[in-house]
Amino acid sequence: MRRHRSVKIVATLGPASSDHATIKALFEAGADVFRLNMSHGTQDDIAARHAIIRQVEEEVGRPIAILADLQGPKLRVGVFADDEGVDLVEGQTFRLDLDPAPGDATRVCLPHKEIFAALEPGASLLVNDGKIRLKAKSCAEDHAICEVIVGGRVSNRKGVNVPDVVLPLAALSEKDKSDLEFACQLGVDWLALSFVQRPKDVWEARDLVNNRAAIMVKVEKPAAVTAFDEILAVSDAIMVARGDLGVELPVYAVPPLQKRMIRKCRAAAKPVIVATQMLESMIESPLPTRAEVSDVAAAIYEGTDAVMLSAESAAGNYPVEAVATMDAVAREVENDPTFRNVMDASRGGRRETHADAIVSAAREIAETTNVAAICCFSQSGTTARLIARERPHVPIIAMSHILDTCRQLTLTWGLHCVLTGKLERFKQAVVNSARAARAEGFASETDQIVVTAGVPFNVPGSTNILRIAPCEERLIFSTDPE
Repeated sequence: MRRHRSVKIVATLGPASSDHATIKALFEAGADVFRLNMSHGTQDDIAARHAIIRQVEEEVGRPIAILADLQGPKLRVGVFADDEGVDLVEGQTFRLDLDPAPGDATRVCLPHKEIFAALEPGASLLVNDGKIRLKAKSCAEDHAICEVIVGGRVSNRKGVNVPDVVLPLAALSEKDKSDLEFACQLGVDWLALSFVQRPKDVWEARDLVNNRAAIMVKVEKPAAVTAFDEILAVSDAIMVARGDLGVELPVYAVPPLQKRMIRKCRAAAKPVIVATQMLESMIESPLPTRAEVSDVAAAIYEGTDAVMLSAESAAGNYPVEAVATMDAVAREVENDPTFRNVMDASRGGRRETHADAIVSAAREIAETTNVAAICCFSQSGTTARLIARERPHVPIIAMSHILDTCRQLTLTWGLHCVLTGKLERFKQAVVNSARAARAEGFASETDQIVVTAGVPFNVPGSTNILRIAPCEERLIFSTDPE
């Protein structure tokens, strides 16, 4: 099944999309990657959804990526004597402390000593997704006296954000470590890390993953924005988690940050997802708002690898319609001549290796001659991502004999992934490329394709050959690989 677009769609699974029929319908509507949110549901629920995805993958004959999203540490206030909570008034004093006793209008427990260890006078604390804003006036090891800057009702176990300081908290809680091991044993392709503040958080997760999955960092903390270049260097992919970013940073700061992060990820040839509230109204409505469609379109014009649905596909009333809408928006944008102009003008990234030169030449040949597709063979996926970074005008067929590589690459812009046999000679690569281009509907007998590969075969990072090859019948059905 060929997608008639290059940007990828990530669909989150949940109560509204847990059965085989719905998951298959989501794939057929356009979902390329399925996200399993470890914050919701039991490990048994996650395992059941994983099994269904793999069953659908076998039925459709296309690699499908599975992304397990770890919850991360959750910072919450304690409980109140009145279960309905209390109303905080602007200007009043409010105390946060370690005392587990039920709270009232003057104080409440904040059972996170790490916050008090890092707080300084003047730091902001945001409660209930930023609806309530406190400012620390004085701090101690076990409490903080705060002034209410923006008031409102606070009730039991509402979330707390501390945007102004780097908290001495690991990105992986004990639950996350358990979920990480569980997801790796299941065989997920990507692991998304929450609460990342520094490169060290990524390395700690990578040690536990031990090459069993690729690592994606969710950028949702101001500290991660500050250290973005260093975090990107040690990550395999990035998710722009705009929900939490919009809580901890001014909402008007998020769009330019999104644009800059997308450009940096593209230059590094690493996939980037734009996430959160993309088609939020479709949780309850069969149609999106015009603003939501413009938001999705803007991310695609910026060159993102993927756009993501969260509650829209996990818990909404119209999960399949949400995916179909996103697919329709993507195809419309990519058919706009302005989109091609933007992609060409924003092409960047350093060219330092033989592989860089090969993929750049492949793109130029495809754009100046009558070539139907670029076919690349990749052991680790690096060459395929480098070709995707070029944003060529023609389709990219990414071929590998490693199923895990094919699955991971389905997240990357423009890559149509095909599992192939293990190759020993370049002639086999040419033959397999021509067969795949014909079979997958990218080329006809009279077309030509560009083939890139590396000799010796099956060695990561060895891309060093480029050839323009015909797709004619005699080549495809040749029985002699030489």
